[in-house]
Amino acid sequence: MKAHTKETQSSMTIKSSVQTLMDGNTRFLNGTSVNRDFLAQVKDTATGQYPFASILSCIDSRVPTEVIFDQGIGDLFNARIAGNFINEDILGSLEFACKLAGSKVIMVLGHTSCGAVKGACDHAELGHLTQMLDKIMPAVDAIPTAEGEDRSSSNTQFVNAVSAKNVEIAVAQISEKSEVLKEMYDNGEIDIVGAMYDVRTGKVELL
Repeated sequence: MKAHTKETQSSMTIKSSVQTLMDGNTRFLNGTSVNRDFLAQVKDTATGQYPFASILSCIDSRVPTEVIFDQGIGDLFNARIAGNFINEDILGSLEFACKLAGSKVIMVLGHTSCGAVKGACDHAELGHLTQMLDKIMPAVDAIPTAEGEDRSSSNTQFVNAVSAKNVEIAVAQISEKSEVLKEMYDNGEIDIVGAMYDVRTGKVELL
């Protein structure tokens, strides 16, 4: 399979871009991933790149986006940061990906058993990690629990609920904090979606 060209990127719609990601995850789950010549794709993309989607995900080694969505070289822009939260640099990267490079969809991808989320739940403190985890605290605070219920990393259900809420917050912040991406979204030029990846099964589910 060849890498995307300007023509194939332009031919994709918002809906087909999201569906292409989800179809790729289905192939990944079924063990029917496309057989790609990656060196040929390196040559195909040497003079330009035309990714159809941009994914903001966690640095977690268990969540390699091209693999779990069965995509090749030149198909996806990737912004990765522990806890997949939004900051100015991430927003600038996504603005480039969509406004200047033509991506049709932004996906914020969280995952189960997220170490960054666990750290936020436990109020971990360690160098620069402390400040970083503060970005996830709004999601921690937004998840209600029964009186006396464990709100630490030991409570897997709580951790995963926080992870999903963290994705929802990031999705909202993209259009709230970027005039460029909000205008594109309002004009129907891009979609901004959230999803969760299950590290036990490999399945991606849209939120």
